[in-house]
Amino acid sequence: MKPLILLSLPALRENDVAAMPNFKAMMAGGEIAELTPSFPCVTCTVQAAMTTGKTPAEHGIVANGLYWREKHRVEMWTAPNDCIERPQIWDLLSQHGGLTSAVWFPLHSKGCEADYVCTPAPIHNPDGSESLWCYTRPAEMYGMLHDALGHFPLVNYWGPMTSVKASQWIADSAVWAAKKWRPDFFYIYLPHLDYAAQRAGPDSAVAQKAVVELDELLGRFAADMTMAYGKPPLWIAAGEYAIAPVDHVTYPNRMLREAGLLAVLETADGETIDFEKTPAFAIVDHQVSHVYVQNADPQAIDRAADVFRNQPGIAEVLVGSDRARYRLDHPRSGEIVLISTPQSWQAYYYWQSDDRAPKFARTVDIHRKPGYDPAELFFDPATKSIPLDAALIKGSHGAPAVDPAQRTVLVASEPTLFPAGETIHDTDVFHVVMRHFGLQ
Repeated sequence: MKPLILLSLPALRENDVAAMPNFKAMMAGGEIAELTPSFPCVTCTVQAAMTTGKTPAEHGIVANGLYWREKHRVEMWTAPNDCIERPQIWDLLSQHGGLTSAVWFPLHSKGCEADYVCTPAPIHNPDGSESLWCYTRPAEMYGMLHDALGHFPLVNYWGPMTSVKASQWIADSAVWAAKKWRPDFFYIYLPHLDYAAQRAGPDSAVAQKAVVELDELLGRFAADMTMAYGKPPLWIAAGEYAIAPVDHVTYPNRMLREAGLLAVLETADGETIDFEKTPAFAIVDHQVSHVYVQNADPQAIDRAADVFRNQPGIAEVLVGSDRARYRLDHPRSGEIVLISTPQSWQAYYYWQSDDRAPKFARTVDIHRKPGYDPAELFFDPATKSIPLDAALIKGSHGAPAVDPAQRTVLVASEPTLFPAGETIHDTDVFHVVMRHFGLQ
């Protein structure tokens, strides 16, 4: 049985594939299909769908950020693997097939039960600085990877210095692991296309340059992986989601504050949301927000929902049972879910004057912000900080993929793997993998 390598290539579109000769050579003789991502069409939700075959209502990953109500705490990106409430591909391969798996850089992989794991886990020092490191299984692997490749270039993974160097290190370290262990299943996240498309728009010159860079990387990677395994693997590549051009931004937390529904704490470092006492607040995530209402008070929910209805940039306001239409009827979801129109996105800002913005707003700090902040992709040399200008963003994603431009692609290096004559969803990726290994 061939080893199977599943690539997560967020923001990959069919017209991008047409401009990727190395990628097309990898997939020659296979098939390509339109892929519809789960809503919200964001990294953590889609990766959980692909690896469990379940929807957010079942696997529990309702966004990139989770709000732990009992702790009054927002957690962006960092929750360990046990936050995913259904078995993943590697769990089932181990339990039922005796097969080995490697998991490289998808979100929520820390602590997963794959045989081999590598994911960023910088060490946060008492002085506020960070030391480069990765969580690996086995634990000693990162030391070996460091000796072979140097530190993972975290500065190139996210923020104003993002570049192909981060995806190249991920690919090189995966080749290193394949040579050593030859896992039967290898899941690898290569995020390079994501960044330029958000900065400048999906059809911009810099986004097309990123396509060329990724294609060059994949050409080398395919040859190296074939050599590592001693034979060509089965390749499957999923685009996760497509990025749409945007020219409008909304501010759910500012809207709640203007309505008297968001409370802040005044600190020496600026204003912060008072999560314990605020009547409501929103965790924003690209084109989606989960609005959490204190004690799920029905009157407060109605009042908060009314704040967003008929507002520019807001396509839908989902309240209570409305969330089930999008398979978001899970206890972790906000009492209200906001969906942007395709050309708009949502920013987490809640201060009413920039001089009261917290210090972390002007820094690359993905963990303290109550939502995703793509403005971190920019750096203002004049102020040596991140600008507080959400209008800089030219591409976003997350809204339901109702239009072909909001869908991505699923590509395989062999034919007849995908369901025939059906709309293919990200949950189908799980079943394609399981069938390959004879477990369905």
